[in-house]
Amino acid sequence: MYELDKGVTILNLNKARGFLYTLARILGDVQAARKGTLGKRIARRAAGKATNKLMRKIIK
Repeated sequence: MYELDKGVTILNLNKARGFLYTLARILGDVQAARKGTLGKRIARRAAGKATNKLMRKIIK
């Protein structure tokens, strides 16, 4: 955290980035729900997580 002269705190860049990614994920879920493709989105997210775990084991 960075403080300005008047005691105003500025968000850390990493925290701001994390918040924006979280917000984008939520907005993507809302958009998929509106289009009726939420099931596909959830399946793709699960497949991505599984692939990530497998790749970590291979590379490690």
